[in-house]
Amino acid sequence: MRPRILALLLMLALPATAPAAERVEVNGARFATSLEADGQPFALVGHGLFRYMIWDAYAGAYYQAPGTSTPAPLEAIPRRLELEYFHAIEADDFAGVTRDQVREDLGEAGYRQLLPRLNAFTRAYRSVEPGDRYALTWSDAGLSLALNGETLFQGGDPALAAALFAIWLGDSPLKAGFRDDLLGRR
Repeated sequence: MRPRILALLLMLALPATAPAAERVEVNGARFATSLEADGQPFALVGHGLFRYMIWDAYAGAYYQAPGTSTPAPLEAIPRRLELEYFHAIEADDFAGVTRDQVREDLGEAGYRQLLPRLNAFTRAYRSVEPGDRYALTWSDAGLSLALNGETLFQGGDPALAAALFAIWLGDSPLKAGFRDDLLGRR
């Protein structure tokens, strides 16, 4: 039997396999177009690159529960933000920027009201190295923060979740262009 015909017959005899999960890539960081976390399915809404001054700081992807018609990152719907870092960042730097941005977004009174829960959250931060990935998730299980798949924080506070997601996805985010990419607006 000719080699080509034999190869074709062997391919036809093999069971069909599902194609690899679809992914998007941002500056080498790969994000699934759909995933499951905390027992909740998520579908990719958008992805982008966060630049700080002249550096590519991190890549991100924003997900929501399948079937949600428009991005609603500050609502109490299942949502997830993943950020993969290109540079080392200290845990204290994450905590400081988080507190500063929440204070700016909420004003002093709102910030003070949220501060005990915010402090509990920021104590969970760990330093990152290039290639590390943080995931912030709001689901039926509550609010969670994971680093490279390890859960560092678990809570059930929708106000804290909204304040944290607003850092990147709110009306006054760290970078409006990055927010728009994550929300699929560009």
